[in-house]
Amino acid sequence: MPAPRLLFLLALAPLAAEAKNPILSGADPHAAVLNGTVWIYPTHSERGKNFFTFKLTPDKKWEKIGPILDLKDVPWLNKERQRGLGPWAPCIAAKGSKFYFYYSVGPQSETRPSRIGVAVGNSPAGPFKDSGKVLLSGGNGFEAIDPMVFEDPASRKFYFYAGGSAGATLRVFELDDDMTGFRKEVKVENPPQFTEGAFMHYHDGFYHLTYSHGGWQNATYSVHHATSKSPVGPWDYRGVILKSDEHHKGPGHHSIIRYPADGPWHIIYHRWNNREGDGPYS
Repeated sequence: MPAPRLLFLLALAPLAAEAKNPILSGADPHAAVLNGTVWIYPTHSERGKNFFTFKLTPDKKWEKIGPILDLKDVPWLNKERQRGLGPWAPCIAAKGSKFYFYYSVGPQSETRPSRIGVAVGNSPAGPFKDSGKVLLSGGNGFEAIDPMVFEDPASRKFYFYAGGSAGATLRVFELDDDMTGFRKEVKVENPPQFTEGAFMHYHDGFYHLTYSHGGWQNATYSVHHATSKSPVGPWDYRGVILKSDEHHKGPGHHSIIRYPADGPWHIIYHRWNNREGDGPYS
């Protein structure tokens, strides 16, 4: 999704209390615990063409690092006019000693599809070098946005989840060994109320798929929850876990972490701040 002026927050103590919500401006936050440190990778760009990351320091402050990737350095975009293109909704995955940064480039139009790329680095702080090829393109009713990578603790396979908005369609793939291509697509049922922003985590024998529903510019935007005994469904719908109230509008496009490793779970999401009514907001 585009980068509105949103605030995203940490929910659930103790991190939320220590971080003094809201914590940052931006949207689409992907949080991860890497080498014992919390990192957030959001839609956040100083000139609409690059990505930054934020690292939680020992004194509970957020250190801004980057840019970690700039669209001008993406080979498959160099031959295109970049006017009107935006970097959105990234995610991070770790395998071995490498870190893989997945990101969306949009918006989709009749003449140009949305696309997802992947860049590789040696540190969570980057810099990341693009693989040189498009990982996934939109079209035919599918919008290639909102990548999310999940390592199945049972099979050790890496699954790639993406899609949403215009077509409101979720697609899932198995990543290949080098994490920059697909081994195969796995057919899945669309979970109930799915719009975009899928996130997967595992806990107590269940795979928890959470995702955004509604329009990101209005009060319908919310986070829904489904579970399965498999990372690819079928899904048992569990309901809404974040929604608008009188003062907080459009919470969504989230991620979930457990920090510290044996501590509480946290949900990191964006929302509109200081808005009234049902929208649309700007």
